[in-house]
Amino acid sequence: MSVLAVAGIVGSLMQTLVVPLIGELPRMLHASAADTSWVITVTLLVGAVATPVVGKLGDLYGKRTMMLVCSLPLIAGSVVCALSGSLIPMIAGRGLQGLGVGMIPLGVSALRDLLPPQRVGPAIALMSSSMGIGGALGLPISAAVAEYADWRVLFWGSAALSVLVAVLIWLLVPATPANAGGRLDLVGAIGLGAVLVCLLLGVSKGADWGWSSGTTLGMLGGAVVLALLWALWELRVRHPLVDLRTTARPQVLLTNVASILVGFAMYAQSLVLMQILQLPVALGYGLGQSMLAAGLWMAPSGLMMMAVSSLGARLSAARGPKTSLFVGALVIAAGYGAALGLMDWSWGLMIAGCIGSAGVGLAYGAMPALIMGAVPRTETASANSFNTLMRSIGTSVCAAVIGVVLAQLTVTVGGHTLPSETGFRTALLIGCGVALAAALVTLTLPKPSPATAPSPAQTPAATPAAATPAQAPTQAFAPAPVTVARSDEAARPPLQVLVQADALGPWEDAFRSHEPEGHHHPRPAETGVLSLEERAELLWLRRENAELRRELDVLMRGAGVWLKNLADDRTP
Repeated sequence: MSVLAVAGIVGSLMQTLVVPLIGELPRMLHASAADTSWVITVTLLVGAVATPVVGKLGDLYGKRTMMLVCSLPLIAGSVVCALSGSLIPMIAGRGLQGLGVGMIPLGVSALRDLLPPQRVGPAIALMSSSMGIGGALGLPISAAVAEYADWRVLFWGSAALSVLVAVLIWLLVPATPANAGGRLDLVGAIGLGAVLVCLLLGVSKGADWGWSSGTTLGMLGGAVVLALLWALWELRVRHPLVDLRTTARPQVLLTNVASILVGFAMYAQSLVLMQILQLPVALGYGLGQSMLAAGLWMAPSGLMMMAVSSLGARLSAARGPKTSLFVGALVIAAGYGAALGLMDWSWGLMIAGCIGSAGVGLAYGAMPALIMGAVPRTETASANSFNTLMRSIGTSVCAAVIGVVLAQLTVTVGGHTLPSETGFRTALLIGCGVALAAALVTLTLPKPSPATAPSPAQTPAATPAAATPAQAPTQAFAPAPVTVARSDEAARPPLQVLVQADALGPWEDAFRSHEPEGHHHPRPAETGVLSLEERAELLWLRRENAELRRELDVLMRGAGVWLKNLADDRTP
């Protein structure tokens, strides 16, 4: 669990690595500011395209294997950037670093395979908070290195950290099973990549190209057309890259919508607070901090995400991840309210950032739990990767919207055009409104039905069958009362025993179907002769069924012995 948290920190660190160098990139790479902006944009684009593909490959070939594969381009990209002295090698290196972003959702999904059920919730919350810590701490560290050392040290350091993470994963993370069958949908991967490139380019470069320009409108219109064609393909193909039928389930769909909104709200606060801290004091609303000082003022917000991770896990265990997501969205909105009232002081913005980050920690810890509680085990990596993609879309849209607001509401001082105080306050109000919208979306999430208590005639092994795939993990693992028959029932009421999940083991999926809803395997009588692919899949299903029968047998024996011993202990 600690290794995967470190991997999350390193992965998120790559996203803020070059922020302190933005102003120096044209001089360092001998290119224009418009061209050097691709150093940041290419990482966003490659990461967005690679994340769902890597997630699907994790389901097909094992999540640990794909995490190790993702670490290779992360190392290679860091080395290429450290050795580059011109624009093209730097863009290529940053693109390779973008391929490593898929390591984060893979790690979150692997927790379901590697840990007992009662530890999955806290582990997800810890790893989700680690991503915020990497982003928060990466800025002051990068600023300090850029100010006091050669900029290449940043990339050599990232290469060393990537090697360390790969070695730790190799040595300390157990192998994860390949849960899914089938093969990678190459057409779907190419189609989704084209959709994301058009969408993210149109959103991220719209301010530079002009929002009404033919290029921007063509990109956004092309994204819509390609998305429709891609969806039609995914609904028809036998092994889709993204199972849209599963994604359309209310719990998954609404969680992804909330993820877009939370990603927007999180990034808006980062954009506004950092700028207010660094603007000149002479403006009347700037605080005159250097890049390093501003990063240090914002660093505690990342630590706050780590601090609330255990609280979020306990809240999810007691009330469900839906409650954690709802409370997190409200806390983010409260952080924006605090920023509006405390924006005249650096310590005030630090407090506001900590409040907002606490909300982000609660929300980010709940999202994977909601997703994994609504999808089969065979699709956890791809579903989590798609959810991570939704957050990235939220941050990209946020950068465009906040950029437009701050570009329209400006003041001119000494020949320089700067965002006005009204612009910042408007941006904070927009972020607060989006956070409240995320809370409202969370309220529409379906409420999981409680586990049904078995009748006295039922065996203890039948208890886990009451948990449906639509339930959140905390409720799928809820204890259910089991009645133990006694020979002296007439003299004493039946003994009620609470069967805890950690006593029976992770058997909540023993009776789940590993196939998407509506999927039908043809029988030999229906098709006459099975193809090689159908025969291979039938053999795979038979092996899965045999394994489930063995697990059920172990469960029944263990539960029977455990309950018998417990009943004997109560006998006078």
